[in-house]
Amino acid sequence: MRKRSIKNTRVNTEVQRELSNIIRSGLKDPRVAPWTSVVAAEVAPDLKTCKAYISVLGNEEEQKNTMEGLRSAEGFIRRELARTLNMRNTPEITFVLDQSIEYGVTMSKKIEEVTRGMTTSEGEKDVEE
Repeated sequence: MRKRSIKNTRVNTEVQRELSNIIRSGLKDPRVAPWTSVVAAEVAPDLKTCKAYISVLGNEEEQKNTMEGLRSAEGFIRRELARTLNMRNTPEITFVLDQSIEYGVTMSKKIEEVTRGMTTSEGEKDVEE
C-alpha cells in the first residue's frame, strides 16, 4: 500500500477517530488531561506502526503527565483499537506531542496585541484615503 493512497488515508482517519474515542471515554488514568485530542494519526503502509499526534490544552506539566499516562496505557489502547477496528494487524502506537494548536493560539494573541497597539489616528487616516 502506498503512503498517500486512498486506502491509507481512510485507515489514518479511522484510527484517529477510534483513538480519540478510546482516550476520551475508555481511559481512566488521572494523569491524562481532560482536554486531550488526537490531531492526526499516521499509519505506516504495512499497517505495523502508527504515530498518533496528541494535543493537550494546558501547561507543560499537564502535557508531560498526559504523555506519560498515554504511554503507560499503550497496551490497553492497542487492545481496544484491535477490538473496534477490523484489521489484520493492529499497529503499534507511538504518541507524539503536537504543539501546533498551542502555537497557533499564541500567534493569534500576539497578532491581536500588535493590531490593538496601533493608534486609532493611523486607522482613521487609512479610511480617509
